[in-house]
Amino acid sequence: MKYETFCGGIFETNCYLLHAPEGCILFDAPDGACQWLESRGFEPKMLLLTHGHIDHVQDLAKIKRQFHCSIGCHPETAPMISDPEFFRNFGFELEIEPIEPDFFIKATPGRDFLGAEIQVLEVPGHCPGSLCFFSRPEKLLIGGDVLFAGGVGRWDLPMGDGELLFEGIRTKLFPLGDDITVLPGHGPFTTIGQERRTNPFVR
Repeated sequence: MKYETFCGGIFETNCYLLHAPEGCILFDAPDGACQWLESRGFEPKMLLLTHGHIDHVQDLAKIKRQFHCSIGCHPETAPMISDPEFFRNFGFELEIEPIEPDFFIKATPGRDFLGAEIQVLEVPGHCPGSLCFFSRPEKLLIGGDVLFAGGVGRWDLPMGDGELLFEGIRTKLFPLGDDITVLPGHGPFTTIGQERRTNPFVR
């Protein structure tokens, strides 16, 4: 399957548009993503969230309004996108336009998303309810802020847990195979093999 990449917002957050058999799936919604979709003529039918941190959801309501796509996330992500006070309660002067998800996603060996068979892995530690989406036929992992090229997601934010994150990467992501391409939430793509061999956090 073909995919497109956009990087937006002050945190340079990546999102990915997957051309599934029955329509386009957008993974995450950073600032500027809606304008990017419009400028390219893309019309997502579904929007899936890797997690609920504000830099990944800033354009969520705008995209929902523009394209009427269904939004799916982990149950623990729901309050992050539906409660406008959620981030303020942790001392962050940040806010988004609140929105309710259309359906929930949990870990599963395989689920059909618009004709694409995708495995969903829960890998918390950076954020509760953090999800990775794995297409085995495409050897492609959309990983959110779990595993980066030479790094991992921050665990010093509220509700973060470094050991939980490291263990999840080792036990859930590394077994997928060295030839799997990782599309991360920030920075360039990498592979499982490269990170298994050289990533200083999880070697």
